[in-house]
Amino acid sequence: MNIKILAIQNRMGIGDMVIFLPFIEAISKKFNVPISILVKESSKASDIIVNNKYINDIIYLDRDNKNGSHDGIFGSLKLARELNKYKFDKVFIFNSSLRFNIICKIAGIKDINQYPLFEKKNQHIIFAAQNFLSNKLKIDVKSDPIINLENSLVDISKKKFQINNSQINILLGIGGSGPTKRIPPDKFIKFMKIVSNKFTCRFFLATGTGKDEQKILNELLNSDFKNNCVPLHKFKIKEILPIIKNCKISICNDSSFSHLSAALGVPTIVLMSDTPLLYGSYSPRMYPIIPDGEKTVTHDTLGKDRINPEKIFELFKKLVI
Repeated sequence: MNIKILAIQNRMGIGDMVIFLPFIEAISKKFNVPISILVKESSKASDIIVNNKYINDIIYLDRDNKNGSHDGIFGSLKLARELNKYKFDKVFIFNSSLRFNIICKIAGIKDINQYPLFEKKNQHIIFAAQNFLSNKLKIDVKSDPIINLENSLVDISKKKFQINNSQINILLGIGGSGPTKRIPPDKFIKFMKIVSNKFTCRFFLATGTGKDEQKILNELLNSDFKNNCVPLHKFKIKEILPIIKNCKISICNDSSFSHLSAALGVPTIVLMSDTPLLYGSYSPRMYPIIPDGEKTVTHDTLGKDRINPEKIFELFKKLVI
């Protein structure tokens, strides 16, 4: 009888889900069984792992520190009851929370594996996961997430959006979760001008639906390159993934689309303005650009106005030509 394993990854972002894929998959490979995951719905796991043979069930964590059904003491007990129904033999918890440890004990899971308790402060998102699996399972896991798509989905998307391989199809990830991450639209427009003088290009514009992100989108759609732009904000992640796969290169802010693009195998230039460099360099298909005048980038670098479109183009040429 196969053992039943749960992996808990409670970070909320799409990028977080992508980053943890190799570590979740490594557990499945170690025990030679597909495993279940407990994640937040905002991770868009259901869209990302459609063709992932290492993950069988997705259990959603409804917690927002206020009104979620799994918030508070009663919410924790509710979650424990839900997990108990699955009769898991093992759990791997990718955090240092005592709360999840107790929930898993109440849920009747005998073999609980977790990051060291109470060590969340300054915890490296990738090194912590690598050390965790090295210590617990004696396996070394590379930080190289892969998202697999069916070729038929890529072909359907290509026809639907009339994607022509005779031109250079470029994903521009112009959105971002915070204002300091979002590179000003004039930087993208200047790059579009430079690259369009040399190549025939089509730009797929990936962003969220928030007011500030839509403002950036509209500036690009009102530029001289509007006829070569395809906005993607009305599509779901699962619909956008095959579009990204059809692109030759991506140029993205530090956003969910930089993570998705690199995991889909597309060379991805990541514009890093205000978050630790590792978020734009952990994948071998990521190529970070940092603000002029900086040797690295981290929180509070505040460098979005110093991202250089000329540098983007120079790196673009190296990756595309």
